[in-house]
Amino acid sequence: MWNGIPNFFTFGSFASGPANSRETTKAHGKQIISADGLIPTKIEENLFVVSPYSSRPHLLDLNTLTRSQSFFTKALTLLSPVTHAYATVPYIDSFNWDAIFSTLAAAVKENAFEWTNQFFYVVVFRSQIPPSTDRSQLAELDKRAHMEAMRSGGLLKYWFGVPDGDGRNLATCIWRQREDAAPGSSGEGHKAAMRATIAMYSEWEIERLKLVVTENVNSWEILPWED
Repeated sequence: MWNGIPNFFTFGSFASGPANSRETTKAHGKQIISADGLIPTKIEENLFVVSPYSSRPHLLDLNTLTRSQSFFTKALTLLSPVTHAYATVPYIDSFNWDAIFSTLAAAVKENAFEWTNQFFYVVVFRSQIPPSTDRSQLAELDKRAHMEAMRSGGLLKYWFGVPDGDGRNLATCIWRQREDAAPGSSGEGHKAAMRATIAMYSEWEIERLKLVVTENVNSWEILPWED
């Protein structure tokens, strides 16, 4: 358990909205199959839903990414839990990683793209909040913090679940690189979220991970982050 809130604190677990970004697609009715064979949640040209929030300030502009990061971001739109116990099981067992990387590998091959060995920075926020807590204020803090992160850049995916019967939940951010996370979590919205965490959560824990994708997406692994 962390005894302080570091500057890589991630927003998350504040809201009780949809468990993944694909649920927001129905409101827009604009999910399409792109030219590279992936299925992104597309709102406008190059703007994609990469979180539970689908209004313009929350969208990711793929023009700000390298081509490999764009491929990976689109594959991450498939991110979905594979167990109801995602808040407590190991992170690698929480989501459909095999489906994500199979999709990524197929898109890379179809587009004759040379994927080089690279890694991404992952933050996992596990929390417990009393079930009786009014989460409406926390939801607004979460939205504000997410807008700040999108404005600073580098956030490829944000996902949060729904608290279980014991109030336990998981949220995760996948960043382009470690250096993006610090400015992305230093705004006033994040500071307000930090204060709310101290005041309202029974317990919370942050885990930092390194998601490695090898050459041509031949393999992948999730490792502890080492500074």
